[in-house]
Amino acid sequence: MGTGEELQLIRSLKRGDNHAYKYIYDHHYTLLCKIAYEFLKDDFLSETIVDDAIFHLWEIRETVNITTSLRSYLVQAVRNRCINYLNLEREKREVRFSVIDQQNEWINSVFSSDDYPLARLLENELEQEIKNAIERLPDECRTVFQKSRFEEKRYEEIAEELGISINTVKYHIKNAISRLNADLNRYLLILLCCFCI
Repeated sequence: MGTGEELQLIRSLKRGDNHAYKYIYDHHYTLLCKIAYEFLKDDFLSETIVDDAIFHLWEIRETVNITTSLRSYLVQAVRNRCINYLNLEREKREVRFSVIDQQNEWINSVFSSDDYPLARLLENELEQEIKNAIERLPDECRTVFQKSRFEEKRYEEIAEELGISINTVKYHIKNAISRLNADLNRYLLILLCCFCI
């Protein structure tokens, strides 16, 4: 794509043209996933990072200022998201390992004993809580999430099946993940408090 064509594509994107968004997705997604994978070594996580980066471009399309090529802009955006994710995971591990070190002997005795049912109980409760959290999602949001995560359908397939746009599918996925994170984080905090008593 020449410079003039790319400028026209960016102008179309800024106007909210779905065809421009689809073109960007179709022509850059595979490369961006490969780049993300080099950082993360995880296919699903790489695809999620790329989905978020492209969708974020759509969200800020009216104000975005792209001074490089569109591909360079997206590569940098994906690279930054990967680095931020890895840094955040490292910080989480450091905190988690600190807590585990303090409680390690007690936790090991609980989970290694066949006579102590706490591990199985917590596992069952968490599984049920995940099901409950999914059921609490709004109807269309829940349907989209289930088709994506449990039926392993692509966004395009879901959009065609439900008669909605790909952007709407992406919106529901992000909304579902946000709601589930909030619900399950509260539940896991309760479990952590139980461990630390």
